[in-house]
Amino acid sequence: MPAGRRTLLADTAIDVLAEAGIRGLTHRAVDRAAQLPPGTTSAYYRTRQALLTALVRRLVARDQAELQELGSRTPPPRTPEDLVAGIAALAELRLTGEGRRRTLARYACAIESVHHPELREILVPRENAGRQLVRDFLAAHGVADPGGRTVTLLTCVDGMVFDRLVNGGSVSGEEIRQLVAAALR
Repeated sequence: MPAGRRTLLADTAIDVLAEAGIRGLTHRAVDRAAQLPPGTTSAYYRTRQALLTALVRRLVARDQAELQELGSRTPPPRTPEDLVAGIAALAELRLTGEGRRRTLARYACAIESVHHPELREILVPRENAGRQLVRDFLAAHGVADPGGRTVTLLTCVDGMVFDRLVNGGSVSGEEIRQLVAAALR
């Protein structure tokens, strides 16, 4: 069951990183959090870099699966209000519960990737049903350069999520509406 154990360790490492920060991410901390015997994590991931790389790969896989699911089960937005509602729901997911932990880990990994370009390659945003949904909406509504505007809009939302995560607080529907309107302009 090595694949299952590797997944468990990577998922646990995400939680450890979210709770303890990059300095708190150690093999021992993952062993303790996973309630496994000492040395288990280092048996699967010999170096800290191997553990961090596995964590980033798992984080991206989980994020992509979530975005694919959201994009595939959400009806295409017909109005700007529909688009706003969908983006607000995603922002809420990123700021609460398990989504909050993954978001904390994602930002820690993004900063770490400045010193480890191999992590940056894994973290590069990928195509998914959610991103395509936004791009299709913008194209259908005659927005010039829908691909570029999608990146701008999602980057603005990401910045807002980062701000709320670091400074506390939630995102109101009015903030989302203002952000989307500004990004679309």
